[in-house]
Amino acid sequence: MSTTEIPDGPIGVHVKVLHYVRLVAALVARVLFNLFYGKSGEKLPPITEPILREPAVEIARRIRMQEVSSVEVLEAFIRRIKDVNSALNCFVEDRYELALKEARQADDLVKSGSLSVQQLEKDKPFLGVPFTTKDCIAVKGLHHTSGVVLRKDVIADQDAETVKLLREKGAIIMGLTNVPELCMWWETHNHIHGRTNNPYNTTRIVGGSSGGEGCIQAAAGSAFGVGGSIRMPSYFNGIFGHKPSKFIVSNAGQYPEPTSELHSSFLGIGPMVRHAVDMKPLLKIMSGSNSEKLKLDEPVDISKLKVFYQINNDAPITDPVDPEIAAAMEKVVEYLKVKHNIVAEKQRITRLRKSNPIWLTLMKDEKKSFAQRIMGKDGVCTLLLEMLKNFIGCSGNTLIGIVTGLVDRGGVAVGSDKYNHYLKCRDELIDTFQTMLGDDGVFLYPTHPTPAPYHNEPLVRPMNFCYTSIINCMGLPATNIPLGLGSEGLPIGIQVVANYNNDRLCLAVAEELDKAFGGWVEPHKA
Repeated sequence: MSTTEIPDGPIGVHVKVLHYVRLVAALVARVLFNLFYGKSGEKLPPITEPILREPAVEIARRIRMQEVSSVEVLEAFIRRIKDVNSALNCFVEDRYELALKEARQADDLVKSGSLSVQQLEKDKPFLGVPFTTKDCIAVKGLHHTSGVVLRKDVIADQDAETVKLLREKGAIIMGLTNVPELCMWWETHNHIHGRTNNPYNTTRIVGGSSGGEGCIQAAAGSAFGVGGSIRMPSYFNGIFGHKPSKFIVSNAGQYPEPTSELHSSFLGIGPMVRHAVDMKPLLKIMSGSNSEKLKLDEPVDISKLKVFYQINNDAPITDPVDPEIAAAMEKVVEYLKVKHNIVAEKQRITRLRKSNPIWLTLMKDEKKSFAQRIMGKDGVCTLLLEMLKNFIGCSGNTLIGIVTGLVDRGGVAVGSDKYNHYLKCRDELIDTFQTMLGDDGVFLYPTHPTPAPYHNEPLVRPMNFCYTSIINCMGLPATNIPLGLGSEGLPIGIQVVANYNNDRLCLAVAEELDKAFGGWVEPHKA
């Protein structure tokens, strides 16, 4: 097992001091959160209808074969949502009446015999299968708020491109799931719909920005989901989620909309599912005409893949990877060695230490500030006044939204020498990954350094998202793979990354590890 060293500059003393001060603060905060919340939350009712456990592709097959009706399937998922949503607050708006009408139409089409089973499978592969999407991806006739109070009355006048493509293939949209304010934080909470709770422990977070979507998938409230900012919420909720290669899936109909090609390269939309086998057929639909670039039908021989992995990125102001997650990574490495005779190569790409400043640099937007998007106006005084209003419960904005607005005003100026320096660091990382991965390589990397923290705990662990954000910055495809539950009864897992347009390698590894490690675990069994 070899180790690759990619050198980078030293970390300043002041940054090291800040790093250790934050670690101590996080440890103290964990003790306090533990005392406040306790160790358990509200338990979910068990899944009583077997159809809810099945992959979306199997549900579609059964509908085509008239083994079950679309109406029966939809009603089962509606019952499940009603059973769990009071505890989870993940589902925020329904279109049940229209969905039931579409389900009846799907059943009528199947019964008519006007299309053979083979034709239905080809032309309408998800006919009658219900799905959900997060409240920042437009669904005609439903709210399109992105968790921003200023947008609480905005109604989408057309479907987002991804929703449109799925509906054309027969899928039925049930409604919307919760998001953080403007989808810009990794805990799902806003002042329109409130906070979403983790199905494995309701005192813990669901991630963001597709936190509500990850939650409803884990709770078996939807056959599959459409998300953006996919891997962290998939990880915290113990499901599979795939972020496609840059520019493959359309961002049309997503809010906030990307304002540049750079932002469009890492603000992607993809599938979120309980079963790995669902990702490839869904991605094929969601990628539209770009599907051909991915060669999704080309077989992947796992035993011929080159596998690389890294456990810690050593980034300042970031938690070290939890020992249980590191152990899970090592188990995957050992499994690949025993099962497929693959000797994974351990890496030490030290430039990953700069994940946070690279992300913060690339997120800068000259056209519209974060504060303008959530408040309609900008300015330090305005933000500080809004923070005071937040403390007394009179603000329409979340505390983290206001803080993000302040951070957005500072930092690296677009076009400055430092801005260009971090762009160069990003480009050098891309070169490193492309050289390492080639056309037959995958990179195993933690999705997140810890299991799901308590509500509000991300405030003292703010930069822990860098394990996913840096992959976004490079625009590489990546899939979250659940690897069971840790000692706290919370999901753990890793992500697998491939080179551009080699998404099929990620999906193949996900399917392999789903079979080997059991994938999604029902929350009530946690």
